[in-house]
Formats: sequence, structure tokens, C-alpha cells
Amino acid sequence: MAIAPDPHPHPHPRPTPHPLVARAHRLASDVLAPIAERVDQEGVPASSIEAIKRSGLLGVSAPVEYGGSAAPAAVAREIAEILAGSCCSTWFVQTQHHTPVMTLAQSELPVQERLLGPLARGELLSGVAYAHLRAYPRVPVRVTRDRGGWRFDGRVPWYTGWGLNDVMLLAGVTDADEALFAFTEARAQRGLRPSEPMRLAALGASRTVSLDLDGLRLPDDAVALRAPYETWAATDRPKNTNASPALFGITESALRLLDGGPVEKETAHALRARLDEVRRQAYALADHPVPYERVEERLAAKARAYDLMRTATTAALVAGGGRAMSLDSRAQRLAREAMFLLVQGQTAEVRDAHLGHLSADGS
Repeated sequence: MAIAPDPHPHPHPRPTPHPLVARAHRLASDVLAPIAERVDQEGVPASSIEAIKRSGLLGVSAPVEYGGSAAPAAVAREIAEILAGSCCSTWFVQTQHHTPVMTLAQSELPVQERLLGPLARGELLSGVAYAHLRAYPRVPVRVTRDRGGWRFDGRVPWYTGWGLNDVMLLAGVTDADEALFAFTEARAQRGLRPSEPMRLAALGASRTVSLDLDGLRLPDDAVALRAPYETWAATDRPKNTNASPALFGITESALRLLDGGPVEKETAHALRARLDEVRRQAYALADHPVPYERVEERLAAKARAYDLMRTATTAALVAGGGRAMSLDSRAQRLAREAMFLLVQGQTAEVRDAHLGHLSADGS
């Protein structure tokens, strides 16, 4: 939502928001939020993706020399909160883009020069197909050496943004137990066949499909990363122990719906105080310089963020009454999006910690 001017300026003016944060607010209030309920039912439109491409937000963390902004992590988190809180389906499609950007930024392979600039400038949107690597030692996608390139065989269970993405970062495991990531066009092609869009209880608008790979061949110059599986996993495992900014974005949006009588406002006030505290704790842990330290604290903060999101969206449903059951109800949409975020990016470690928290809490 747009931020209204403060009619009573503070003695110490609030800091001016980062230009990308200001753009995210405008995008949310002018483009995403007004159509979020329709998007939820009909799918993320190409027009929303084009607006995000033009906004510069896709290069928030990308190197300046390639056309990005190299903004601090706090700026990227605030943008994610804003987008997720306005239209979680659209946020989910565009959030896939940032992993390919950062993979290329750290790569020294030829594909960096070909794709990092277009991705950082928002000329291209990338999806990702790599979460299945976390199933190791089971190997859903096998990569083998083939005719001077690489052959991909297997099945990608989840791929988001089909029909909206220009390229995808696809991963599999080699016979030498390496994780190999390579780029290809995000379209049906020889050796790559998408399913029909999945019918999901939430974020069905994100155009999520599965991908069948049967001899998809990619050249050496498509490879962005090749490393022993355990080396890659050591950097990947800590990421999902941190609370996603999307949790706080959904919570904020739910609290804004509590604008009725005194009880609603009192509830919103109490929950917002908890939100400020949990967010501060979670982000302090996310900024800790060693990502694999303080894991138990990270998981505990994430569980508290889940609790707060669930409570806030439940409060919005209760305040909405019977009308909250309509599919065009914002409260009902936020509650389903919150349900999705409970399992998005879930690993066994995150799941077990969350279940343990729920059991101990008596929830």
C-alpha cells in the first residue's frame, strides 16, 4: 500500500527509504495489490511480470557492474516483505530469479558474461529447478557426460513460473556425485516436457508445473556451477533455517485488515508489537556472519514467525466473519498463502523443528 504523508512530522525525520523500497511500495500499491484476489483465481499475468522487470527490483542484489544495485540484505528483505504482502503469488514467481542471479555473480564460467547482465537488468526472468537436490542420496535428476555436453534425465517435481520465465537454472547430480547447475530456455523442447499447471490449495496462480527430463542435452557453456554435492549442500542447508521475509509480509497485510472496532485495533496493536520483536530477532540472526552457527536459535525464531503469521491471518478471518469465506476475500487469501509458506522451502530439519515447537507449545 502507498505510504501517506505523516501529518505530524517527528522532531527527528524518518530516514528516506532506499529507492528500490520506494519502487516496491509503488509497484505493490499501483499494480499488485489491486488485482491480487483476481490473480489468485486466474494466475499471475504477464503484465505484472513486465512491471517487475521494469522496476529494477530483479537486480536488487546483483553486482553494479552488470546493471544491478548490490543493495544491502536489509533492502532485499524489505522488498520481499512488500511484494509478498501485496500478492504472494507474484512474489513467489519473481523470488525464484534471485538464486540464478547470485549463482552467476559467484560463477567464473562463460555463462556469467552471457546472462548475468540481462538478468540483473530485468531483461530476462529466470526460474529455478533445483530443490530436488535436497532429496540426496536419492537422485531425481541424473546428469551424465554426453557428446561434449551434459544430458539431464529424471523428473523435477516443482517448477514455478512456467510461461512467465525466460530461462531456468536446472540442476542435477552427476555420476561423480557433483551438483551441476546449467541454464536453458524455459520452454518445452526436445528432452524437456512440462506437466499441466498444478492445482494447489494456495499459490496455484504461480503457474507451477513438474518437468519430465528425457535426454535434455545442454552444452558446456550453459553450466553455471559444478561442485561436489557436499560442498554445495554445506552452503545450501543453512539458508532455510532463517525466517523468510514473506512470513512478515503476510503478517503485516493481515494486521492491516484489523481496522474495525476497538477490539480489532487492540488485537492488531498487540500483534504488531510481537511482529516487530520477532522480525528484529530473525533478521539479526540472518545477518550473523557465520550462516551455519546458531541454527537452533534461527529455527526457533522461524517457528515464532510461523506462529505469529498463523495468529494474524486467523484474526483477520475471525474479524471478517462469514464474508471471509468468499474466494474474493483478502483475509481468506492471506490465510491460504500463510498455509503455503509453512511448507515452502521446507527441509527435514525445518519440519522437525517446527513440529517439535508445535508439540511443546501445545498448539
